[in-house]
This record gives sequence, structure tokens and C-alpha cells, in this order.
Amino acid sequence: MNDIQNQTDHKPFTKNLMEAIIRIALIALLIGWCFIIIRPFIIVLAWGIIIAVAVFPLHKLLSERLSGRKKLAATIITLILLAVIIVPATILTESLVSNIGHASEYLKDGHVLIPPPPESIKSWQIIGKPIYNFWYHASVNLQDVLHDFAPQLKVFGLWLFKTLGNIGFGVLQFIASIILCGIFLVFADAGSKAAQDIGTRLIGRNGAEYVKDSEVTIRNVAKGILGVAFIQALLFGIGLFVAGVPLSGLWTAVCLILAIIQLGLAPLIIPIAIYMFVTGDFLTALLITIWMVLISLVDNLIKPILLGRKAPVPMFVVFIGAIGGFISSGIIGLFVGAVVMSLGYKLFILWLNIERGDLNKNRL
Repeated sequence: MNDIQNQTDHKPFTKNLMEAIIRIALIALLIGWCFIIIRPFIIVLAWGIIIAVAVFPLHKLLSERLSGRKKLAATIITLILLAVIIVPATILTESLVSNIGHASEYLKDGHVLIPPPPESIKSWQIIGKPIYNFWYHASVNLQDVLHDFAPQLKVFGLWLFKTLGNIGFGVLQFIASIILCGIFLVFADAGSKAAQDIGTRLIGRNGAEYVKDSEVTIRNVAKGILGVAFIQALLFGIGLFVAGVPLSGLWTAVCLILAIIQLGLAPLIIPIAIYMFVTGDFLTALLITIWMVLISLVDNLIKPILLGRKAPVPMFVVFIGAIGGFISSGIIGLFVGAVVMSLGYKLFILWLNIERGDLNKNRL
């Protein structure tokens, strides 16, 4: 009798358990399906949100100057950002195509592309003579040198083609992100309220504060890393153009990439300085070298100030999060890593304060 009663009591529990499992499975399936659908657009959406958060203070200021016309302010900012991306990309592409075309014509006509090496190179210790011989051989018969290094050049060409393709695709993604940024700016107030509601729902009463901290962190990283990188690349390109360095547009793009990925400008400064001292006049080479070194120092002076400005956490935490995020997740990780580290630090401090409060209560 008791066994029958127990079986009867377990039936509602088993039924409810199965229904709960089925519902959870359906919800998980729906969430997974939504993620699969939106996955191709995650990078574009993330960049759109990051850019919108970074430029929102400018949008707010411009809207006030335009008598509250938020759509017009968002349109102006979007057009400016598109111009910042499209114009340099177009100039760089035209420069590359033009230089490649000229190089191909010179090779077909048998013209010498490389000037003969200076005799002073022979006096360099250990490496002087091999460099002089290779340089002289290339200046006399470049086609033979290219033929000797054909396998390596083929590998390099494939890598370069793939890299340029990835850069082009990245530019297209960035253009789409800027357009989304303009849309997000129009609905910035509603988006901010929704983010704070989500934060409150997930974390509790401190959720809105954490959302605000995330906004400040994103703006600091945008100014401290991307902003400084663009300033460095702009000044670097101006210096190369004035000094008459060949392919200055290409080296400016390389400078921007090196500055963003935090590798420093030394891998670019050293070969350009050597080239200018060997082929150009001494004064020009000296001035452009000093200019490039000063630009590389801008990073160390401005970045700590911008990363730590109005930051809710120590600058060191933001910096470690940005660099670690970049190493693990690429450029998008600069922002995600900084935000995650900032939130983790805040939660740790909150937990530490709670523990201290409990300890003080026990003492009382």
C-alpha cells in the first residue's frame, strides 16, 4: 500500500521535472539558434556598440548645438567617421596600385630599380661586405636576384595577398560598424536605459553603476589606445611625406597597425632610418629619425593619462585587461578585456568590502 502511495506521489514530481527539462532544452535550443544566426554579425555589432559608446559625448554635445536634432548629429558624426576610414584607405590603395604598376613596368623594360650601394657599407663590421655584395648584385641585375629568391618571394606574395584581403575585409566590416554606430547614436538614450536594466537584472542594485563603469572604460581604451595610435600614424605619415620617403602611405598604415597592437614603432623606425642615412642627405635623415623617435615616445606620455582619466578602477587594471584581451581575442579584445577586468576588479572590491563588513559586525 505504501509503495503504491509513493509511486502516486512521485508521478507529479516526475511530470514536472520532465516538463522543466523540455522547457529548458527548448529555451537553450532557441538561444543557440539565435546565436548561430547572429554569429556572422557579432564583430560588426560589437564594433558598432564600442564606437557609439566612445563617441557618445561628442554626439551629445553636437545635439545640443543643433537644438536637440539627434538624427542630424548622428548623421554628421557617421559621415566624418566614414571619411576618416574611406579616404586614407582609398589613398593607400591607389598608392599601392600605382607603385606596383611602376615596378612592373620597370622590370619589363629592364630598368634598374635599386641604386648602387654606397662604398661606406663595406666598412661595416661583419655584415658590411655581404650586404654590399647583395645590394650591388640587385642593382646590376635585379631579375637574377628575384629568380634566385623565387620560392621565398612566392610565399611572401601569397602572405601579402592574404593579408591585404583580410585588411580589405576588415575595412568593410569597420564601415558597416560605423553605419550601425550612427543608428545606435539615434537611439542612445533608450539603449543606455536598456543596458542599465539588463545590468540591474543580472547583478542587482549595482548593475547600473557597473554599466556606467563599462562605458567609461570603453571610452578610455578608445582614446588611450586607438586615439593615440591614430595620432601617431598621422604625425608619422606627415613626417615621411615631407622627408620624401618612398611608399609613405604604406608605412603609415603599418605604423597604425603596430601602434594599435602595442608592438611599438621600433621595427619600422630602424629600417627607415637606415634607408634615409644610406640614400639621402645626412640632415634630412637625422631630422626624420628624431621626428620618428619623438612620435614613438608620445605613446608612453599620453596613453597612461587617457587610460586612467575618470577611470573607476586603477589604470594598471585597465591596461592589463586591454593588452591581455588583445593577445587572446584580437583588436576587439582591447575593449572586452579592459571591461571584463574592470568589472572583475569592482566585484572583487565589493566582495572584499562585504567580507570586511561581516568581520566588523562579528567583532561588535
